[in-house]
Amino acid sequence: MDSTTRKFLRRRAHDLKPVVMVGKQGPDERISKALEQALVSHELVKVKFQDFHDKMDEIATSLASSLNAEVVAIIGHIAIIFRQNTDPIKQIIHIPKKMGRR
Repeated sequence: MDSTTRKFLRRRAHDLKPVVMVGKQGPDERISKALEQALVSHELVKVKFQDFHDKMDEIATSLASSLNAEVVAIIGHIAIIFRQNTDPIKQIIHIPKKMGRR
């Protein structure tokens, strides 16, 4: 994902509330399932880390890659994760063609 696309997605995520929370028990199967459901219905999701702040980068990247998604940004204790729906009819976020995707 190039920097222009990241910037576009960060702007789209600004007003979103965190949908998935990673608590003291850490990332487990429940977190993965919740994130999967959120990505299917929203495409762009905020994940709030209530603990594991020192390993946020590693955990967010691992969660995203296990679900074929991408980490857009990590700001404070929140990770922004994106996965576009493969069905063009069901896509919620349309990245302008002039930006493209890598």
